[in-house]
Amino acid sequence: MTQMEAARLGRITEEMKIVAHDEDMDVRILMERMARGEIVIPRNKHHEDVRPLGVGSGLRVKVNANIGTSADFADVEKEVIKARTAEAAGADAIMDLSTGGDIVAVRRAVMKAVETIIGTVPVYQAVLEAVSKHEALVRMSVDDLFHVMEQQALEGVDFFTVHCGVTLSALERLQKQGRLMDIVSRGGSFLTTWMIANERENPLYEQYDRLLDLAYEHDITLSLGDGLRPGALSDATDRAQVQELILLGELTQRAWDRHVQVIIEGPGHVPLDQIRSNIEIQKSLCMGAPFYVLGPIVTDVAPGYDHITSAIGGALAAWAGADFLCYVTPGEHLRLPDAEDVHEGVIAARIAAHAADIARKRPEAVRWDMDMSQARKKLDWESQIRLSMDPQKARRLKEEGASAHEGVCSMCGPYCAVKLVQEVLHPEKNT
Repeated sequence: MTQMEAARLGRITEEMKIVAHDEDMDVRILMERMARGEIVIPRNKHHEDVRPLGVGSGLRVKVNANIGTSADFADVEKEVIKARTAEAAGADAIMDLSTGGDIVAVRRAVMKAVETIIGTVPVYQAVLEAVSKHEALVRMSVDDLFHVMEQQALEGVDFFTVHCGVTLSALERLQKQGRLMDIVSRGGSFLTTWMIANERENPLYEQYDRLLDLAYEHDITLSLGDGLRPGALSDATDRAQVQELILLGELTQRAWDRHVQVIIEGPGHVPLDQIRSNIEIQKSLCMGAPFYVLGPIVTDVAPGYDHITSAIGGALAAWAGADFLCYVTPGEHLRLPDAEDVHEGVIAARIAAHAADIARKRPEAVRWDMDMSQARKKLDWESQIRLSMDPQKARRLKEEGASAHEGVCSMCGPYCAVKLVQEVLHPEKNT
């Protein structure tokens, strides 16, 4: 029985109790929204030592961190360090996107190292195994792909990104319209290459019922991937992207009919003025299913700072209704991230998520900022550091720039506005 099926039967699971407690939500309200597909709890029944996490309507905005090897950098221990760094920085979920070295060993090591939920893109492993055996990704068989998904399911992976919407008809529409960046999704490019070379339909779409059987058996949440997401602002909200989203809405209903939990993945590179409409279209076409967005990145011209461009878009997207932000690291378009990139990416995405939670009037988010404001008024530096999104960095900056004047920072020193006004307006507190 999946979490969704239990919710529909009115059975409160232990996972529901934990999520309801963490979110300060009545467990029956949580259960009702899960039954409708508006909230998911990605929790593979084989995954032990993991903290249940809720994603969706009325919950705190969550943050995912991507890690993983590449063909150029394939060190298992470094990926474990990145996973632990992401968890320590406050990531709610981790996706292992490894494409180099012993990716099975990486995944298993990461799952042992952290307590967050874990996601993967199974086609990556299937393609790498096909290249290893046959020296060609296009020789991957459909059974090879499903064998990999079964293996990862048994290992306890909680959610799969599956690019079911990259179909032959969608590719035809993309080619007719024309795009600057064509396809930037790695999973989408793998499947496109395979489909064209083999003159066959996408197996994840063609054998979607087989995928649902697997997801139901292990209670894996399907993160329906946006293989045709825009990789440049000029491609945002085009016909190929929207057609894929329409199809994902249909696939969502088919999954729900089988009691399988679903997340919808979204763009990508999107200008500020199109973000809200993208969220509204997704929520309408996909019937309120949780929306998981990469960024969105709001300008193409800031390589090295894409944790910032994505945080700007992520805050607006989450305020408009997105539920799950995938972080972007500073070097997103330049290199495989290192541990420091991971830390910076998680913090930037958390800032975006928190800003949206404030705009959504979530009490705990508003209270956190109020506590910080009160600490600032009192010039209570220890409390300010403790309440910081990144306490270690806050402490380091304070100590590196220590003022020669007591009780203030070196920005204003003896001319601290807060201190001066306190002395004038509240002299009784200084006697």
